[in-house]
Amino acid sequence: MDVNRKGRAGLLSKNAVTTVTIEDLAQDGNGVGRADGVVVFVPATAVGDVARVRIAKVTPRCCYGILEELLTPSPDRCAPDCAAFPRCGGCGFRHISYAAECRAKEGWVRESLHRIGGIPIEPLPILPAPSPSGYRNKAIYPAAVQNGRLCIGFYAKRSHRIVGAPDCRLHPPFFADAVAAFRGWIEGNGVSVYDETAHSGLVRALYLRYAEETEQLMATVIANGERLPAQEDLIGRLRAACPQLRSVILNVNRAETNVLLGADCRILWGTDTIEDRLCGLTFSLSPLSFYQVNRAAAERLYGVAAEFAALRAGETLVDLYCGAGTIGLSIAKNTPAASLVGAEIVPQAVANAKANAARNGVANARFLCADAAEAAARLAAEGLRPDAVVVDPPRKGLSPALIETIAQTAPARVVYVSCNPATAARDAALFSRRGYAVRAVQPVDLFPRTGHVESVLLLSRDSETGTEERDGIGSASAV
Repeated sequence: MDVNRKGRAGLLSKNAVTTVTIEDLAQDGNGVGRADGVVVFVPATAVGDVARVRIAKVTPRCCYGILEELLTPSPDRCAPDCAAFPRCGGCGFRHISYAAECRAKEGWVRESLHRIGGIPIEPLPILPAPSPSGYRNKAIYPAAVQNGRLCIGFYAKRSHRIVGAPDCRLHPPFFADAVAAFRGWIEGNGVSVYDETAHSGLVRALYLRYAEETEQLMATVIANGERLPAQEDLIGRLRAACPQLRSVILNVNRAETNVLLGADCRILWGTDTIEDRLCGLTFSLSPLSFYQVNRAAAERLYGVAAEFAALRAGETLVDLYCGAGTIGLSIAKNTPAASLVGAEIVPQAVANAKANAARNGVANARFLCADAAEAAARLAAEGLRPDAVVVDPPRKGLSPALIETIAQTAPARVVYVSCNPATAARDAALFSRRGYAVRAVQPVDLFPRTGHVESVLLLSRDSETGTEERDGIGSASAV
């Protein structure tokens, strides 16, 4: 029998047990249902589940519950294939089919555009990832001593408690071999592990980056110090465990912060960069370079960006937040006599972008080491009038000042690559006030089994000829 005790403001009280039908999925992976008209978020549930739920937390606007008993399972359900799910914070959707996950993500993009942006456009059907497993080319494994034991893995949701996940299904299998070698070095040499509370201890994390096409692996030890003990033993263990290894790097991070990577990288063995191929181009990658974690899906994403940019011979493209230059170079490479200007705040990434332009024969390109807003203002002061602008900002999106600066340079097309549907919708609404309308939206899943989705938005000035009609946006050729 359900216990429906009410708290203040009509909300269910903590520890009340009630029946909930799950109607939607939130972006953190929680199922969303209602009890007595109150929204209830329930982890590890699926759309269509009917479940008995114990209320664990009550807020003025909603409740959070724990699944007590599954009364009627959703047809979307599948058996989780990872022992760390749902304790690990990496995956949110190990319990539903990939098709159901893609439907949910397409819905997030649509709902954000409509509710947050007030933009009544229908997104194109989501482009799924080529594979939902083994796709990540990058992983950071924090280390800590918990209950007297060395733990290496991933953070639990909303905490810095580490959950061991030696066989993570998102990563290539040999990542586990590198982690085992790293663990052996720590334990075999009595290496101290960082304590966040005391800001003591040496080793913070192991950071792995893999170039899939060239089969090159970079291993970076993130440390609260400038030297590693038994350095040759570490290198030997990693080389023996992973034939793909090409580089071992020390990243120094002595700051009292929960940000794992520092700015100082030092080569311990091998090369300072590794190379990968993407969209027919070769890219050099340092530990601090931005590079999409899903190479195969990124090729689909960049193909959409190129289609939306519609760059023609002799036109100018500005690529803000350019990282190692992947998006801009992949577009400019195939456009005769086009000019490319990229901007990125990380000096190592700018150096990589310059080298990548030279390596791939993109001669008419320059890269600025500057914040995106500063770079855009500098280019506007030069009188540059780009034909297209590509932005690929972090999750927080663009600042109103940057949107204003972009609009003042009057590009015919703005291509917005977003990892956060909410901020993309917010920013699209700001662009619309400056005369830019959303013409097309393409969701792309780069992060299967997680609560993240990419989308590409095409915006153009209201006075422009309809881009959809001119370039066939929305047809099969567009994707």
